[in-house]
Amino acid sequence: MTPQLQQAIKLLQMSNFELDAYVEGELERNPLLERDESALRPDSPAPSGPEPVHPDTPETALQFGEDAPQLGSATDSLDTDYDNLYDGDSGADRATADLSDPPFNTDWTSAGPGGGSFQENEYNLENRISADVSLRDHLLGQLHLGVRDPRQRLIGAQLIDNLDEAGYLIEAPERIAARHGASPQEVDAVLKTLQGFDPTGVCARTLAECLELQLRERNRMDPAMQVLLQNLPLLARHDRAALMKLCGVDAEDLSDMISEIKALDPKPGLTFGGEQAQPIIPDVFVRKAADGAWVVELNNATLPKVLINSQYCARVVRQNINPQDRAYISEALSNANWLVKSLEQRARTILKVSTELVRQQQAFFEQGVAHLKPLNLRAIADAIEMHESTVSRVTANKYIATHRGIYDMKYFFTASIASSEGGDAHSAEAVRHKIRALIEAEQPNKILSDDRLVVLLRDSGMDIARRTVAKYREALRIPSSVERRRAKRVSA
Repeated sequence: MTPQLQQAIKLLQMSNFELDAYVEGELERNPLLERDESALRPDSPAPSGPEPVHPDTPETALQFGEDAPQLGSATDSLDTDYDNLYDGDSGADRATADLSDPPFNTDWTSAGPGGGSFQENEYNLENRISADVSLRDHLLGQLHLGVRDPRQRLIGAQLIDNLDEAGYLIEAPERIAARHGASPQEVDAVLKTLQGFDPTGVCARTLAECLELQLRERNRMDPAMQVLLQNLPLLARHDRAALMKLCGVDAEDLSDMISEIKALDPKPGLTFGGEQAQPIIPDVFVRKAADGAWVVELNNATLPKVLINSQYCARVVRQNINPQDRAYISEALSNANWLVKSLEQRARTILKVSTELVRQQQAFFEQGVAHLKPLNLRAIADAIEMHESTVSRVTANKYIATHRGIYDMKYFFTASIASSEGGDAHSAEAVRHKIRALIEAEQPNKILSDDRLVVLLRDSGMDIARRTVAKYREALRIPSSVERRRAKRVSA
């Protein structure tokens, strides 16, 4: 497998963010590649300069489907290698595909203009600075102000670097001490200093320690509260009787203590900014046409459009350049042709897979998650005559936007649950949806046990074992019937 072939496989499973970053890198490395800015700004004037590039000029190459100029044998093997890219795919079928056929949308000008401004209602320097302060920066600032000893500063910085986003210490202080040749007592002393920093509760090793730090700052720690913190699992299970016995308090005092616990912040580090979360941008849109058919379109905004500046390439080739430079230009053109072709093939394949996915899960789009069918990768691969591994790569890190919301493409592939009535099988996701619906509708005085859920599901035509019901319920983060009964008794 050639390096280009390996990279083409990676291109297929890249998310739209990863693909955009990769294309940006290629644009920087390859002098023959350029982004088609006119596609992003439809009203922008033609680029000025000595060598303008116009899409309708024969010497400029070029967009998907156009033939790029060749320099010789450097690109001769490109088509042959690419036809073998997707295991089991038919090169002949791909070669005859037409990007202009619906539902493929080739209007690259739909994206709006970029840019920004410094208007007062759009930009505030103070807000921007405060929003970008991370927990690490906030704690390091306090460390440099509050600790003078360089050795203690080093240990403190190491402790801060081992905090998770919630502010908890994720590595044992003993390991940090051993790694830096410090004594455990020295690291513990620095840790206690850090635990006095803002926000209160940061640098704790456990939830109980985090809550204790906050209670001590409020001067609310007493023996009864200490026992309560040592038995947080009982609090999670709403076992008030056991807590009253252990803490030596009555029901009223216990309620007050629980109220104090609920007023604390179990994740103090989340009040500060961390890495910016990337928004989910769908790769495919699904909409219903006027005639009732489902239309599948690629999201043009996630498809980078690159052009090959063949005018510049031809000018360089006409010059009397040395063999090394000619070889460099030949390789650059080969890579540019490969990228254009790979992006085209990637778009075709995503559309082909998603169209078949929508066809096979049409009941979901029509009637909802309860009608999601069992589906595996092989069913899609066999229907469109592609290899199963190709379908797996296409559906990785891809999202599809529907009138019901945005879904990961992997969401539509679920295990099969047999029917208790001998009919069609049910998808695991539909069964989970049914379990959630049954539990949400249960009465406070009639909590449904897992055994009862099995009976109700079988009455609905779903043949499922009790252990599977328990597994799905736990995956949905729904407490057991005993815990739900206690919780509803407390809230009543």
